[in-house]
Order: sequence, then C-alpha cells, then structure tokens
Amino acid sequence: MKVFVKAITIPRSKKSSLLSNIKEHCLAACSENEIPLRFIVTKSDEQFFHCEVDLLETDTPDYFEDKSIFNFKPRPFEDQSQFNAVLVTPTGIAAELGGHAGDSNALARFMGSACDTLITHPNVVNASDINEMPENCLYVEGSVISRLLMGTVALKPTRANRLLLVMDDHADSLVKAQVINAASAARCTLGADVQVVALQDKPVLSATVAESGRAVGDIQNLVPLLSYLANHRDEYDAVALATVVHFPKEIHEAYLDSAGGLVNPWGGVEAMLTHAVSHYFDIPSAHAPMMETRESTAELSEVIDPRMAAEELSSAFIHCVLKGLQRAPQIINDPALLSHPSLISAMNISCLVIPDKCVGLPTLAALEQGIPVIAVKENGNLMKNDLSQLNFKKGQLIVVDNYLEAVGVMQALKSGVSLESIRRPIGATQVKIH
Repeated sequence: MKVFVKAITIPRSKKSSLLSNIKEHCLAACSENEIPLRFIVTKSDEQFFHCEVDLLETDTPDYFEDKSIFNFKPRPFEDQSQFNAVLVTPTGIAAELGGHAGDSNALARFMGSACDTLITHPNVVNASDINEMPENCLYVEGSVISRLLMGTVALKPTRANRLLLVMDDHADSLVKAQVINAASAARCTLGADVQVVALQDKPVLSATVAESGRAVGDIQNLVPLLSYLANHRDEYDAVALATVVHFPKEIHEAYLDSAGGLVNPWGGVEAMLTHAVSHYFDIPSAHAPMMETRESTAELSEVIDPRMAAEELSSAFIHCVLKGLQRAPQIINDPALLSHPSLISAMNISCLVIPDKCVGLPTLAALEQGIPVIAVKENGNLMKNDLSQLNFKKGQLIVVDNYLEAVGVMQALKSGVSLESIRRPIGATQVKIH
C-alpha cells in the first residue's frame, strides 16, 4: 500500500455538471486498486483541465466503494440560522499568504470575528510551536472539508479528544526526546489527553515537486501505520503524526533563501498522509515533520522571511497539531444523522474563501451546492485557472483584491445586504418587458 500522485488531462464538456464530468474522467484514468484521495486542477484552458490526483494504491479497493471523494449529496437548502465560513488555502501551492509556516493564523483570527464558526484546515494555522486559531474555529483535515462541502459528512463539535501521537521510532534519541517532550508539554499546558507510540516499522515519506510546481511526494510502507490504527481504534479520537520527511538538503536551503518565493517542500506529502488516514478511518488527523538528524536542529544563524520564522524556532513542530486536534470535530458519515441540528453539514455553510485561481474539490462542491465563493486575488499561487470560466450562478463567485475586502463581503452576506447597494456608482434599475 502506497500513496503517490498522477497527472491526468480532462476535456471540457458542455454537461451541466462539471463535477460529474470530472468524476467520470478521473475514475476512468485510475486502475481499480487506485483510490483518489485529493484532486487538484493545476491549469485550465479552453479545451482541457490539467489535473493532479493524489492516489492510494491498495489491495482492498472494496473498502472505499462507498467513500469516494467524488460522492456528492446536494443540500436541500441553506440553513441561515448561523453564518459559518470555510477558509481554504491549499497545501503545497506556494500561496503568498498561508503557504509557509502557519502564516495565516492572524487571518484566521480576523475571519473568525466575522462569522459564527470558522472551518479551516491545518495548513492555515499550523506554525510549529504556534497555533493561534480563534475559539470559534473548527480544525478540520483538508479531505474532510472536501467531503463536508460535497454533502457526504457532517462535523460534530467536541469539548476534547483523546489524542494518539504516532511518531517515528527515531534512531537519534535527541530528536525522539523533542517530540516526547512536546507531548508532555501539551498535557501540562493544554490539558490534552495524549498517548504516544513510537513505530519501528514506519511509513516513509519522500517530498518531491510535480510538473505544475506543486509540492507532492510519495509514501511507502503505509500498512504498519494503518494496521496499528485499526487495531487500537477504540483508544483514541484523533491522530497526530510525527514522521521524517525525506528530501535533499539543498531543497530546504533553497526554500529558506528564496524569501518565500518557492513552494514549502514538505507540506504536499504531509497532506497526502493525512488525507489517507482521515479518509480511511473517518478521524481527525494532522502531521508534523521530525528532524532527520540532530544537526538539522542547529540554531537559526540568520534572519529569514517572517512567514517561515515559526519553522526555524521549533525543534519538534508538533505542538500546533496537538492544540488543533484537541478540540477537532468528529466526523459523522451516517446519512441518517447528517441533518441533525447539533451537527454542521453542507446545509450550514454560508461561504467558501479561497485564493484566486484555485480549483479543487472544495471549489467544485461549492459550485454545485450554490455556496458563495470568495476568491482573493492578492493571495498569489502556482495555480493557473480562471474561475470566471466555471459555470457559477450569477453573483455566486465574488472576486476581491485582498482578505480585508473578503471579510467585508462576508459581513455583507451575513447582514443580507446586496454588494451593489454599498458600492458607487450604482446602476440604474433595469426593467424587463415581458
């Protein structure tokens, strides 16, 4: 069992459902033992969508028969009793804001002030020893956000989770001790319930870069991890993962020297691992890298880009994960329960906020569900898509310059005020003759 990435090209279609067209071609491009975990349109033109799919190769594909990431359940209506926003910054695309070391923490706090509940994913707020997500934030693994918007799972807020921290049984006692000490610190400062297990037979994560420039990778030897989680499923509610991510030393040095101009090298393969775990078990999960050698933990010797600084100040990187998972919502996939009033489902989502040019399952699901999408131009990234070419309903796609403007749009949606009514000049009232 392994995880890897495959590039596919999907022709544009005049079918009314873009999602159905993509599902059909994506599944046709995969063998029967390849299970899609993550889908990204990296570039689109007049004829094709150029896509990358993160795949789990498994000998038990039947297990996922009813769990396809492309399964879709339309919401019957929008429950407007609360205003709940989803904030997504896709991992591994070199986003200007949110593409580095949890440098969207301040953004999450700001956006949280404009809604009842902010739903976001680890890439936004994971900053090594720092996680400043607001109190009304739900920390949700990226694949679960996709399934939430697709209408196939709901979120059950919780007071606290029993955390299982699965780490590499690292050969260097110092590196191992740093992660164990971080777990102890979380127990004493967060009041977290943390169990730690060190796997000798561990998954092997190798980071690479796809043709699109997106950070990806491959994962080997996944079975021992999944077997352990399956055999101890009644002992935990959420899984924190701390493993070594292998990549050439020069890639890390080039990233630090680039002042944020290059893609964070390890985020992509981390997302591939957590997508596999969360999708397989329907549990909250998040990952932090372990240092490969103790020399890697050497003190910072120079001032670097502020967006990366959190990474260089940490030795264990795992505290942000433990804080996020402590109150991460549980994942409910029973169709009979999805509309329960205590849960958050697609019916309860008021808007999706993304960097401009990003097309993945969250964007496609929002398009199908009629959820307003706020796309932020200032958050530049590697993706090459024109969102206006998708078949959004009139007024459903709102392109803004920056996140300050995005929060203004959220407030307008929340208050029920039309956007044109607070802009000038305002056009004349049009009369249709029928």
